[in-house]
This record gives sequence, C-alpha cells and structure tokens, in this order.
Amino acid sequence: MESLRFFPVVTCILALALPASRALKGQGPPAQEGVNPDALIIQNFENRVSEYAKLHRAIDAKMPALKPTDSSGKITHHQQELAEGIRKARRGAKQGDIFTPQIHAEFHPLITIAMQGQDAARIHTSLRHAEPVRLRLRINAGYPASVPLQSTPPSLLLNLPKLPEEIEYRVVGNNLVLCDAHANLIIDFMPGAIP
Repeated sequence: MESLRFFPVVTCILALALPASRALKGQGPPAQEGVNPDALIIQNFENRVSEYAKLHRAIDAKMPALKPTDSSGKITHHQQELAEGIRKARRGAKQGDIFTPQIHAEFHPLITIAMQGQDAARIHTSLRHAEPVRLRLRINAGYPASVPLQSTPPSLLLNLPKLPEEIEYRVVGNNLVLCDAHANLIIDFMPGAIP
C-alpha cells in the first residue's frame, strides 16, 4: 500500500524529467512547431525578391525621373542607367542568390505539377510555339534586344509565387529566369526548371 502512495510523486517526476532529457539530447520539439516548412521556403523566396525590388526602387528614386516620352532613346538611356546602378549595387551577385537550392527544390515540384496537370498540353504547346531562345544566362547581364522574349504561360504562373511589378518570370530553354523588366536585367535563374 505504501508503494501506491509514491506512485503520483514518481509520475510527476518522470513527467517533468522526460521533456528535459529530450531537450538535452536535442530531441525536443522544433522551435517553430506547427509551421509548414514549405511555406517558410516560399516566404524566404518572397523576402529575397522583395529585397531586390527595394534595391531597384531605391536606385530608381535617385535617378532623374523619366517623363512620359515617345523617344525610344530616352527610354533606353534611362533603362541602361538603372541597370548600371543595379549592377554596381549587386556587384557580387551570383546564380542561386534568390533561387537557393532549397527554393529550387520547392519550385521544381510546383512547376512539374503544372506541366502534368490539366493545362499541361497547353503549356507544352505554348513553349514549343514560342521562338526557341538560345541564350547564355549570366546574372546582372542585360536580356539582348535581338533575342525574342518568351513569356511564361499563365497556367504555369498560377503555381508560382506572385512577383513585384518590376520583376517577371521568363522561360529561356528549360530555365526559369527572374528578369527585371524595367532594367532589362537577368536577376537569377533556375537551371533545368522546365521538364
């Protein structure tokens, strides 16, 4: 009977000691319990893109404003000045700064799902009918004026995170490219993204 009297005390001690022993072994619950890891990766991508957009806007704000004009020369000059400012600010930029390996791994299934879903035939047809683009992609390089812009099929875009207005998704070969539409710059690219 006396051993039953100590049962509640022993139970309480074990209940308190078990979580402490797990924490010491590193087996405790994750720091952000209940947070979807995929959502964190998408949030990371959105933060990186947002940081680029802030940089773009800050550089653009320092430049003389481009007044409405029909002069393609003035528009091109403004675009080149903006691009040069962004290049200087992103001097050390490299492939994978935005499309990190984790983001690449998260995007690949999203693209594959779109390419295999009910709109798959339309996406493949759209990509096949577009002019084939052969371009050596380099970060901070301008998108050549002589190379046609291949837009990204809308049904594919539905599976990808929305971008700020300065940035667009482009498809070049089987690569998914982030382009600064106003500065005509290649920001980053994801090799082999399009199956």
